[in-house]
Amino acid sequence: MFYRRKILLALLQVFENELDKIRLQKLLFLYTKRKQNPEYEFVPYKYGCFSFSANADLNAMVKKGLLSDTEASYQKIDETDYLKTLKTLDRKKIEELKNLYGNMDANSLMKHTYINYPFWAIKSLKAKSILNEDLYKRVLNAIPKNEKTILFTIGYEGISLEEYFVRLIKNDIKVLVDVRRNPLSMKYGFSKTSLTKFCNALGIEYVHFPEVGIQSDARQELNCQNDYDILFEKYKNNSLPNTINIQEKILNLLIKNKRIALTCFESDICQCHRKHLAEAIFKNPNFKYELKHI
Repeated sequence: MFYRRKILLALLQVFENELDKIRLQKLLFLYTKRKQNPEYEFVPYKYGCFSFSANADLNAMVKKGLLSDTEASYQKIDETDYLKTLKTLDRKKIEELKNLYGNMDANSLMKHTYINYPFWAIKSLKAKSILNEDLYKRVLNAIPKNEKTILFTIGYEGISLEEYFVRLIKNDIKVLVDVRRNPLSMKYGFSKTSLTKFCNALGIEYVHFPEVGIQSDARQELNCQNDYDILFEKYKNNSLPNTINIQEKILNLLIKNKRIALTCFESDICQCHRKHLAEAIFKNPNFKYELKHI
């Protein structure tokens, strides 16, 4: 079993084997804030901090018969003592969590996290009703706002789904432009259907232009930077001149929405075709903006 799932099961265990879903997300968030390399990361969502990955793990454990769930809560039905399977420091952190927050209901935990971590409350449907005016202003002030028009690019290699979206949100990205030829991924959340769903949930428009991608069979045997450079020379000479219309569409999206991001897999911009696509758009006579890789 993945260690991160043992954390979830142990957390449920110390809270008498059952937690409502909002409390569980808030407690898990508070647990991760006590760690340097947490098992889960979070995004600002409709009730505050939320981990899509933890939610997926919980649903997977329901299917495996380790948990049962209702519309409002999860219950641990596996009798294994998962607390004993944790590293000593993690076990202590979870026990401390119970001592600190064991008597707090969902609203109290929401309020606590909103006060101490206002950025994660910026998309909350409840923040205005459970915070006073001054505290709610802190949440409003945490909302990223930037009117400068910038073409961004981002890769998801090596980061979680939540970290990926936090980067988009902190840079106030309005439209995510997927430039993969085949928008499928073995990594959770990054295939087209899932990515579209998560973008919609977070108020980001998703657009896919497969025409500006590179066929997967052309990406074989890329063992060094020189291999990438040869591939991208072919891309610049053969593909980019034939996709001017798509580049124009992307530029129009930028002009209309001001802050959009081209996305693909590679974290290293020098090993991804999105660099050369972005530079081609940058060279358009009508492009008068900034280009930034995040």
